Amino acid sequence: MANHKSALKRARQNINRRTRNRSAKTRIKNVVKDVQTAVDENAKEAALEKLGTAKSVIDDTASKGIIHKNTAARRVSRLSKLVNAVN
Repeated sequence: MANHKSALKRARQNINRRTRNRSAKTRIKNVVKDVQTAVDENAKEAALEKLGTAKSVIDDTASKGIIHKNTAARRVSRLSKLVNAVN
């Protein structure tokens, strides 16, 4: 366990940040899953609507530094490609 005052503060900050980052990453997983479900059901309109939400969530997460901007771009690109393949 940390002994210095600053180390104790950093430990507290790390716990808070870890919680925030995990919830953001879970949110990404959920919105991506929603898009994939809509694509599996061949629901083009629903997939497009959910894609917009997913793009927003992924971009917000990247802007906060939780995921890298290139990772965000790759995920959005793959989702867009998936939605565009729907009839």
